[in-house]
Amino acid sequence: MTYYLLTGASGLLGSYVLRDCFLAGHHMAVLVRPTETQSARERVDVSLANWEDRTGQVLPRPVVLEGDLCRPDAGLTASDLHWVANHCRAVIHGAASLIFFGPDRQKEPWLTNVEGTRRVLDLCGRCGIREFHHVSTAYVCGLREGPILETEIDLGQQMGNDYERSKLEAEKLVRSAALLQPPTIYRPSIIVGDSQTGYTSAFHGFYAMVKLAHTLASQIVHRSTTAEMVFQAFNLKGHEQKDYVPVDWVSAVITHLLGRPEHHGKTYHLTAAEPTPVALWSRAIQDAVRRYSRMADPSDSSRRDARWFEEMFLGQAEIYRSYWRDGTHTATAAPHLPCPVVDYDMLLQMAEYAIRTNFGRRPQAPRPRDGLLQTVVTPEGA
Repeated sequence: MTYYLLTGASGLLGSYVLRDCFLAGHHMAVLVRPTETQSARERVDVSLANWEDRTGQVLPRPVVLEGDLCRPDAGLTASDLHWVANHCRAVIHGAASLIFFGPDRQKEPWLTNVEGTRRVLDLCGRCGIREFHHVSTAYVCGLREGPILETEIDLGQQMGNDYERSKLEAEKLVRSAALLQPPTIYRPSIIVGDSQTGYTSAFHGFYAMVKLAHTLASQIVHRSTTAEMVFQAFNLKGHEQKDYVPVDWVSAVITHLLGRPEHHGKTYHLTAAEPTPVALWSRAIQDAVRRYSRMADPSDSSRRDARWFEEMFLGQAEIYRSYWRDGTHTATAAPHLPCPVVDYDMLLQMAEYAIRTNFGRRPQAPRPRDGLLQTVVTPEGA
């Protein structure tokens, strides 16, 4: 029995890939770091229990390898390494840090995105893993404009932030590694929540702006400033576009390509066929705040005025300024999986989900049910 070894299974995209790979009939192993409150196995089981509650389907459990990408041998024991060498046919490397700015290369995003990728490549070499699937980003293009080919990587382009720089370095490491087969590289653009349900477990990018507007609007009486503040903060006119791709679609394409060896060894831009106009994006945020956010009580002496809102919004939005660049679309080898158009209704649903769950503070994931933890296969017993 052969397995895919997945990194990043505890993240948003990784949790979808794990689910979809199981539904496609693949055998899975996951490399997961424990937290202060949960073991690696508990983290994985909570995620899968969440999917089972949402879908009504019973999912298998993966082989769980407790490790750390930033340590030698990815923090795996000698017995874990032996198991990987004898059972894993391929790696799906999806773990990443989404921190935009990190001047210290000994910290994030460099630690995970560059050194973590280096450790995983070393693991492949040590264990003789032939097949490597790497989740990069469309924004390795940096500040380039116009059509950008999937065959292009480093043309000396200026980068927008340290996240992009670290992902560019990581992809170059993958491309230059002495792998037994050419790597398959996936470059999604800006990943947002589920196209059907609005679900997300990560609140970056679009959600960061929803959270900012929600937090600030809850401290003033008038709601009408949200859209104007968005446009002013990013010097926008309203005709600009954002390249959003729903997480369920990105996962579906990756899972499809995993099972098609004839498509391996290439680079795929997973981008939107129809980018989302920023005017629509802004209207969805404003309407979500108006409908779902609790506004300040006019009698509350601690409420703030519109000037405070403007100053705070502009200041907090500065970190996301590099996020405003257009994307491009390149056809993939999955023509039967067109990218859903991220329209007003979908954005409103996603914003509503974020506000309703208080941006992850009221998560919908259930706690592990009795007996589930005991069903996880250990490397020694697989």
